Amino acid sequence: MHLLEKLKERYGVGLWGVIAILLSFALAGMTVVRLRAPFLDLVLPADSPWWVTWVVYPLAVFPIYQIALLAYGALLGQFSFFWE
Repeated sequence: MHLLEKLKERYGVGLWGVIAILLSFALAGMTVVRLRAPFLDLVLPADSPWWVTWVVYPLAVFPIYQIALLAYGALLGQFSFFWE
């Protein structure tokens, strides 16, 4: 069975739905990568130890990623998929 067919069956959407879902994941990931440095510069002082950055980073990135995923999902017509 073709990969797209498996994804269509698993997600319960058509071809456009699978493409929109995968595109939403990709765009949300790229957005988080682009916002990482400015966000950390905003919330952490420049002389903070490296370990503080590694503690703050996942705590900050997860909510930003979830919001971006919902936003891109909504823009691509898959809001209900990501909200569930």
